[in-house]
Amino acid sequence: MNNTVAPTQASAATQRLYTEQDVLQVCAYLLSYPSETWWSALNELEAELSAWSEGPIKESLGSVVEYITSQTQREYEDEYVRVFDFSGNTNMYLTSYDATNAEEQAAELLVYKEFYQKHGFDVARELPDYVPALLELCSTLSVPEALPILAHSKESLVVLRQRLIDSRQVQAFILDVILQVIERWEGTTR
Repeated sequence: MNNTVAPTQASAATQRLYTEQDVLQVCAYLLSYPSETWWSALNELEAELSAWSEGPIKESLGSVVEYITSQTQREYEDEYVRVFDFSGNTNMYLTSYDATNAEEQAAELLVYKEFYQKHGFDVARELPDYVPALLELCSTLSVPEALPILAHSKESLVVLRQRLIDSRQVQAFILDVILQVIERWEGTTR
């Protein structure tokens, strides 16, 4: 399966082809907490995105970066914390969307932990259902290795996306991109 996104314009000769694993890595970054290190690397990310071939994925992620850079660091950090850390409705932990009790959630966390262990990764710093960590993992894997992880996460990602849309959060665009990658890999379209 070819997972390289091809240029769509004649001027694409100066633009870089990117893979969907690149896309997942950028999405993981954009959904991570905006620490000082995160902010210092944002210009690098902007440069990387500007080199990508034109298309809806570049446009969506570019719009998110544009929104972020239109705010001060403090404003965006406050928004991020409000949306993801202080909200039970929109957080980065996927088991909170589909587990109805602590026992189910614990079982789901074990499933996610096994995904990391199977591929030689450790998630000591985060819970294994943390969206940026899952995307980072999948960005390092081949499509056949990453798809089962993303397919397992898809239903919860759809819920998170809808909640971000309902609360009018720019991060909904990132979830759109992630779901497009999953659906392309599954061979389906939205």
